[in-house]
Amino acid sequence: MSAIARLAATVESRKGADPETSWTAKLFAKGPEKCAEKFGEEAIEAVIEAVRGDRARLTAEAADVVFHLLVMCAARGVTLADIEAELTRREGTSGLAEKAARGASAQ
Repeated sequence: MSAIARLAATVESRKGADPETSWTAKLFAKGPEKCAEKFGEEAIEAVIEAVRGDRARLTAEAADVVFHLLVMCAARGVTLADIEAELTRREGTSGLAEKAARGASAQ
């Protein structure tokens, strides 16, 4: 099992945990909107470190982004397996073609 899969399993296990003993449970207790807000904050911090060019800080912030992405998704019932299935569905498709297909279906 990969580190991300283990992390996703831990995140899922915290859904019913005591918010006083778990940061993840505390986020879940605040609701999906707060989970999304926290993900956004972490994403901005990662962007800042990418612009600064500090590899170690970017790595740390990227790990925070992955964690908070999993929390945000779990708060809305989206699992790592769901995300992996979507990535698999897109595999072998050009990013330009995939984006064009989404644009066509949105019109």
